[in-house]
Amino acid sequence: MTVLKKIFSDRILQITAIVTIISLFFARPRLGDINLHTIFSVAAMLIIIQIYAYLHVLDVLAYKLTSIADNTRKLNILFTLLAIIAGMFLGNDITALTLIPLYLNIAKRYDLPQILPVTLIGMGANIGAAFTPWGNPHNIFLVSKYSVNALTFFSWSLPYLLSALVITFIIFHFIPRKQIPVQEAKQINISIRPTIITTIVFAFFFLGVFKVVNVAWPMLAAIILALLINPRILLKVDFALLLTFTCFFIFISDIQQIPIIVMIIHTMINSESSTYFTSILSSQIISNVPATILVGKFTPYAKALFLGTNIGGFGSPIGSMANMLVLKTFMQNATVPRNEFFKKWTIMQFIGLFILMIIGWLLLLV
Repeated sequence: MTVLKKIFSDRILQITAIVTIISLFFARPRLGDINLHTIFSVAAMLIIIQIYAYLHVLDVLAYKLTSIADNTRKLNILFTLLAIIAGMFLGNDITALTLIPLYLNIAKRYDLPQILPVTLIGMGANIGAAFTPWGNPHNIFLVSKYSVNALTFFSWSLPYLLSALVITFIIFHFIPRKQIPVQEAKQINISIRPTIITTIVFAFFFLGVFKVVNVAWPMLAAIILALLINPRILLKVDFALLLTFTCFFIFISDIQQIPIIVMIIHTMINSESSTYFTSILSSQIISNVPATILVGKFTPYAKALFLGTNIGGFGSPIGSMANMLVLKTFMQNATVPRNEFFKKWTIMQFIGLFILMIIGWLLLLV
């Protein structure tokens, strides 16, 4: 019952379901327009991420790193870099949900700043998630839709990652070095064998994403592994995201059959530049996952779409699902006034969006 409540309370799914139902009055979806490779890939990714979360892999890394931080700058650097790395492999959602409460517990204990560090953790998670096909669910759609190989994908994501890292390290330089007591490393036991097996399944999943093997097999392997470790892991899977993908495929299939709408969309994204800026703008309004599916159905410019939707994850709270989780997690765990956090968080988010938008534009011209 809790799982169903969580699914149907998802705002993005609610909006997607409404527009999908409306679209059914104008056309009927075509089965071929539903990208099963993307849906199976996202399902496998979500299960693997939840297995890693159950095994507390990220918690152990976080506690190990914080045990060597003796000042506020070092603590910020460690948490942000861990968020970037974790975002690459575990996605931005799990990264934000794990690291933000951990940092805030330390911050409350020693009266440390809360707003900037939490914002950097959230931004770091988004930066890292953009680097891999599975870090952001919409990257999986991009790889599947445009048959992007690994070399091509990382030739797009690596320059973006390096550019974002340079900006991040510039920000680190302005964080004061306030001395703090070194944290005691909390002992968390990791089950080595399940972790190794999960990593093997993860490697198998990598082959599935790039269509070396049929992605249905890694998905099946992930389901079996979750059942063997603890069946309750499957209850944690974000089924709302899977349904959102399915609804959007149906919606896009319907509107593709309405000539006037197709003409308008093609007018908006008739070049690489317009695809890039439309992707960023639409991400601010409807979030970068549905924006990728919407724009991707009407443009051949895969790199522009990749840069636009990943950069579009910054800015508004709805730009990325991870942004909403950052806000929610902060409100639940922080002691700073909500209005103050939201105001400063929003300013920093849009500054980040503006800077990365310029960088993305330059990378697109290369």
